Amino acid sequence: MNRIAFKLFLFTALFSVIACSSTNRMTMGITQPAQISIPNDVVNVGIVNRSGASENNKILDDIDKILSLEGLNLDKEGAKNAVSGLKYELERGNRFNTVKVIENQKDIEKGLSVFPAEISWDVVDRICNENGVDILFSLEYYDTDTSANYELTTVTIPNNFGIEANVPGHRIELNTAIKNGWRIYDPANRRVLDKYVSNNNLFSVGEGVNPIKAFEAVVGRKEAVLSSSTKLGANYALNTRPEKIRIARNYFIRGSENLEIADRRAKAGDWEGAAELWNADLTNTKNKIAGRAYYNMAISNEINGELNKAIEYASKAYTDYENKDALRYINILKRRVVDQQELNR
Repeated sequence: MNRIAFKLFLFTALFSVIACSSTNRMTMGITQPAQISIPNDVVNVGIVNRSGASENNKILDDIDKILSLEGLNLDKEGAKNAVSGLKYELERGNRFNTVKVIENQKDIEKGLSVFPAEISWDVVDRICNENGVDILFSLEYYDTDTSANYELTTVTIPNNFGIEANVPGHRIELNTAIKNGWRIYDPANRRVLDKYVSNNNLFSVGEGVNPIKAFEAVVGRKEAVLSSSTKLGANYALNTRPEKIRIARNYFIRGSENLEIADRRAKAGDWEGAAELWNADLTNTKNKIAGRAYYNMAISNEINGELNKAIEYASKAYTDYENKDALRYINILKRRVVDQQELNR
């Protein structure tokens, strides 16, 4: 068989498989629970920043600033931006009545670029009571660490005649790691609702005819660090929100006239009409067709938000009619029931 004939054979075989497929795919939108579950009775939120270096570590921190080429107060400004990003996104979600940044808490022990011990519950209680908040978001640590790579290179510049020329130059590459960690304290239930660590890297490159020109990349680095820090705080806030996603389901379209007509109705957006025909095939004398009808009715009920009924239909498809696809679908539906309970809490 020559190459052209072989390709034609593969295309024909693939087309036949697609044309004879017993299922069709549809999608639907659902809401997933937030990655971080905040109790429904929480309406006021406090934010503290304990990321500064403690007095015991101040000398080590100063050395670190020099060794890692950090700009003046970069960690302090970056941490402030992270807190601002968190506050902005929490407020934008309209989930809470108040989002308050609480400053100057001197009795909160601070540390460097690792998670410090949890704030004591006595201190958490005091902060929450004094500021009228229900839970406490804490930036536990924030640190930037920059490594540099320097080399001689060739740079292109225009000469006096406007013609570009290659001349000896300098190149510096900066890799800045932004490390931060968060906790959420729930004093009412004496629980840490979440502990989160994030590490991001920013790369800056500068070239010039002298080291000073090449080092100008540092200026852009600082702005990039601050912008990235704001996004890190905002992204953490997004973890407290339910997420809308689309999911895919396969439903059966072959085996009976009802299934085929129902497929055309479903494609036209008439899911109720499709369900009428699926329901009619529940009593089909052929077990395979009845099993497919029960499976499709499970999908119809999931579309309508009737998850428990969907499980009943899917279970019937599996136990009574040996539809193997239904067993996996049952487990998916059970997971959705748990998620729905989480959303309704």
